[in-house]
Amino acid sequence: MRSTNLSRRFHHGYTGLILAVATGLTLAGCGASATSPGAATQQTATGVKVLWMGDSIAGAQAPALEAALKAAGVAFRNATSDGGGNVVAGDHEVTAMAARDTWKTLKKNLASFRPTVIAYQITTYDWGTARQQLAAYQQLSRTAADAGAELVLVSAPPFKIDDFYKPHENAIKTAPAMAAKSTHVRYLDASALWGSDYAAAKAQRAKDGIHSCQQGSAAFATWFAKQLGELAGFTPAAPGVWATGPWTGDERFAKLGCG
Repeated sequence: MRSTNLSRRFHHGYTGLILAVATGLTLAGCGASATSPGAATQQTATGVKVLWMGDSIAGAQAPALEAALKAAGVAFRNATSDGGGNVVAGDHEVTAMAARDTWKTLKKNLASFRPTVIAYQITTYDWGTARQQLAAYQQLSRTAADAGAELVLVSAPPFKIDDFYKPHENAIKTAPAMAAKSTHVRYLDASALWGSDYAAAKAQRAKDGIHSCQQGSAAFATWFAKQLGELAGFTPAAPGVWATGPWTGDERFAKLGCG
C-alpha cells in the first residue's frame, strides 16, 4: 500500500527468520496454500465462527490461525487484506479508500458467514487522530453487536517503522490506546506475546521486520486461540495437532523468504 492503488506487497528477496515456535515445535515448510481471503472452514463443532480482519501482518498469521481454530472445531474466515484492511479512514486518501473497501467487505462477510466473533488486529494503516480511531473502533463495535457477534480487538505486533511508516508514527502509537478505550469489546494486548521491540528474538518478525514466518504465526495462533477459547467457550487444540500441517507451505511465506 505504498501507492494509491493499495498495492501493499510483501517484501521479496529476504531470507526467512527461522525461530523456534513457543511450543518448541519445529515446523515443516511443506504443502500447498491452506488459506485465502474469504475462504471459510466448515468445521463448526463448537458453534463458534471467527471472522479474522487486518492487514498483511494478520494475513501472514491467518494460515496458522485457521489451522489452530479448525482443529478446535471453530469455523474461520480470513478477511484480511494484503493492502489496507483498516477500519480507520483518517484524512489520507489511501487509508480512506482502503477503509471504504474494508467496511464494504465486512458487510458482505456478515451476511454470508454470520460470525459469532469478529477479531480485528489493529493495522499498520489505522492512521488518523485519536478521535477518528476511537470513532472507527466504536463503529466496529456497534456493527458487531448488530450482527450478534462479539468483537475482539488485538494490538499489532511490534514492527519496523521504516520511511513509509515514519510520517504516521504518532497515529500508529495512539491506535492501541484507542482500541483499549473502546466499549463493548474485548481488547487483547499482544505485547504479552511479542514484547515491544520488533528486533528482539521474542518478536519473531521476518527479515523485513514487519511480518511473521511460520514459527511466529504458529506462536501467535497458539496464544490467540487460547484467548479466544476463554472468550467464546471452546478448548484450543494442542499445537502438536495442527502446527506442522499443510498451512506451513502457504505461498505468502515463500514471498517473505521464509524457510
